[in-house]
Amino acid sequence: MLHLWGMEQDNEPIPEPSALRSVEISKDEIPTIIEVFMPPFREKQNSRFVKKTLSIPYWLNLEAEHKGINFSKLLQNAIKQELHLA
Repeated sequence: MLHLWGMEQDNEPIPEPSALRSVEISKDEIPTIIEVFMPPFREKQNSRFVKKTLSIPYWLNLEAEHKGINFSKLLQNAIKQELHLA
């Protein structure tokens, strides 16, 4: 599914499925039908998190920690605001 998701992200055409009878197999192989339902996978990919390293002045870190600021939430909100998504 990750490959299909990558193709979607790159706007590549998704190939049509092969007819099972058209797949060439050797006598010790068994053909298998695989059904892929992308919406749950897309949602999982869109909601995963990435770790970012950032630097702020020491005194600002102390003040923010003293006030109990959630750095991740604050950064997410600031980026959404900057991108006009909030």
